[in-house]
Amino acid sequence: MKVDGKLNVWGTAEVVEEARHHEKAGYDGLWASESKHDPFLPLVLAAEHTDRLEVGTAIAVAFARSPMQLAYTAHDLQTYAGGRFSLGLGSQIKPHIERRFDMPWSRPAARMREYVSALHAIWAAWNEGEKLDFRGDFYSHTLMSPFFSPPPAPGGPPKVFVAAVGEAMTRVAGEVADGLLAHGFTTERYLREVTLPTVGAGLAASGRTRSDFSVSHLLLTATGRTEEEMARAIDGTRAQIAFYGSTPAYRGVLELHGWGELGDELHALSTSRREDKWEVMSGLVSDEVLRTFAVVAEPEGVAGEIRRRYGALVDRVSFYTAYEIDAEVWEPIVRELREGG
Repeated sequence: MKVDGKLNVWGTAEVVEEARHHEKAGYDGLWASESKHDPFLPLVLAAEHTDRLEVGTAIAVAFARSPMQLAYTAHDLQTYAGGRFSLGLGSQIKPHIERRFDMPWSRPAARMREYVSALHAIWAAWNEGEKLDFRGDFYSHTLMSPFFSPPPAPGGPPKVFVAAVGEAMTRVAGEVADGLLAHGFTTERYLREVTLPTVGAGLAASGRTRSDFSVSHLLLTATGRTEEEMARAIDGTRAQIAFYGSTPAYRGVLELHGWGELGDELHALSTSRREDKWEVMSGLVSDEVLRTFAVVAEPEGVAGEIRRRYGALVDRVSFYTAYEIDAEVWEPIVRELREGG
């Protein structure tokens, strides 16, 4: 099982230090997300100052950019990283795409399928010399002259991961991507009964098998070395579960476990004017719900619990911590997961 870290710093010196630390600590990859900063720029530094560490985005917002624009960025990063870059894409939601990025939104699963296919067509033109003639319902790319064609990237095009929770987007990942980024609000049962069968259907439609695909799980994890640290970790994780549970788009995960009414209650509270609504919402997340969505264990038990619950389901994991904890806590956990296969 591969283990990835999350890039949480953005200053030049801090990025270099963080990348070197993750490589030395044995992590397989380091992923940057798109929220307050561009996710690609720090990865150039991370790749430059490491030799083995994979770098990637988890996620970059696909629909905020044209496929051609993103194809250039990802191709260049793959070149700078010597073939160690992976492109993780997410759709975001309609208000952000339309009102923050001022870009079109419609049929996100169908649009993502076409978006990734367009990327592959563009990269095939650059890496394999194929004629660019991509025509779809959302995107069309039919012009590529030698002056605008970069040299082939080492190792070929970057791998593409698609973030998904719902079945439509999950199937898209299986059809056209190299991997799936499973959301933190994903349980072991949901992975086994919904996500992986849906991925399998997508893979079958594209003539591929599970061995051609990688599932990466951002895993809610609550751990600590003392009672105080454990309490803080559990409180933070419980609050994060309540926040995600209040989102109607994720209700299907709760419904699978018979907790649909919990989702309704959380959503109603999240849209209320109660000043204490977030505290009340956290209180609704029972220990059973907490331990279903998260790995809750002292540091020495985390790796074993992850392998027991997810070892047969996912290929890569990263730790989702909704609380502050020393980075050194994770180093023996990373070693145990990687050595355990």
